Amino acid sequence: MAAQLNHTIILCRDKQVSAAFLAEMLGRPEPGRVGPFLAVQLDNSVSLDFMDTDEAITAQHYAFLIDEADFDRVLGKIRNKNLDHWADPMCERPGEINHRAGGRGVYFPDPDGHFLEVLTRVHAD
Repeated sequence: MAAQLNHTIILCRDKQVSAAFLAEMLGRPEPGRVGPFLAVQLDNSVSLDFMDTDEAITAQHYAFLIDEADFDRVLGKIRNKNLDHWADPMCERPGEINHRAGGRGVYFPDPDGHFLEVLTRVHAD
């Protein structure tokens, strides 16, 4: 049996703000409406569908594999927006990036505290 991830739902306080933030950070097209959701489409046919909630939000981790030029653009946006960012998921190396597997990576929060990661090489650790 073949299986591919098609979409996942991300709970947020304001789907307009959260979806627009992710789309801007990753250089994606403007989010599109899909039923009650705002969807950010990725290159591998997966969408992240944002949905408003009044319930407590449990922070999730979302990692995006990007190329070196896009990493430079994302890191520039992180710095221009003065966003907190870390080289590691434990947030022990603030203001830094990592070089795992010979690539680069960085972690940063979205408006609802979800933990976003961009990386240029897949790593095992």
